[in-house]
Amino acid sequence: MTLAHDRAGRGAPLVLLHPLGADRRVWRPVLPRLTARRDVLCVDLPGFGASPPLQDEHPDPQALARAVRGLLRRLRLDGGRAHVAGNSLGGWVALELALAGDAASVTAIAPAGLWAEPLRPKPELARRMARALRPALGPLLARERGRRLALAGTVAHPGRVPAEDAAALVGAYADAPGFTAVNRAMRAGTFTGLRDIRVPVTLAWPQHDRLVAPLSDRPAGVRQVALPGCGHVPMWDAPDAVAEVLLTGSEHRVRIAA
Repeated sequence: MTLAHDRAGRGAPLVLLHPLGADRRVWRPVLPRLTARRDVLCVDLPGFGASPPLQDEHPDPQALARAVRGLLRRLRLDGGRAHVAGNSLGGWVALELALAGDAASVTAIAPAGLWAEPLRPKPELARRMARALRPALGPLLARERGRRLALAGTVAHPGRVPAEDAAALVGAYADAPGFTAVNRAMRAGTFTGLRDIRVPVTLAWPQHDRLVAPLSDRPAGVRQVALPGCGHVPMWDAPDAVAEVLLTGSEHRVRIAA
């Protein structure tokens, strides 16, 4: 399948994968800090943004990773030639690509899937509200108070999100055709292959994340870093810090010993 994507910059290839309910625009705050040193590829995962949902596969993170792998092959970035990074769901997909040997390194920001056991299904009350309010989102999010109400669960400093970006973020969440199926598939599984990844791994944990928590038992060779003052989606909270994590995590191709 064809995945919508943007590409800019020069240097080692770096693939960026967005969180559940967002799209590739979520990386805009950090792109100017990356493109002088990386050939950056921002991808819409299947069922989000401008990418169509998967048709013949259960849309779990493994299947999403296979779709991204297909894009990398078409761009001749497969075989571990690209560094891969992602946030939340995108972090899990990035880990799957690294596990399969399709990444030179992996950086996962607040990755999904590292929970101890599958999660229960969750009603989509917030998403239903976002869809119901879709016609009024522009005026609502033009006000800082409206952005705080809409984004406080995922962004530590909603006031730092421009109104246009806030509307795009909430609109992507409301409109994504793949959201329900991917959310259910994500919550029904876990990622258990962290110890088997043989390329450099960086896990970045936002300080004020309300959705996931840092690992208490990390495998040897896995680097963990903190993102102070950040929420689950940290790109607007601290773009300089996020960019530094992405650049540092994608500096090396050294394999981790088994």
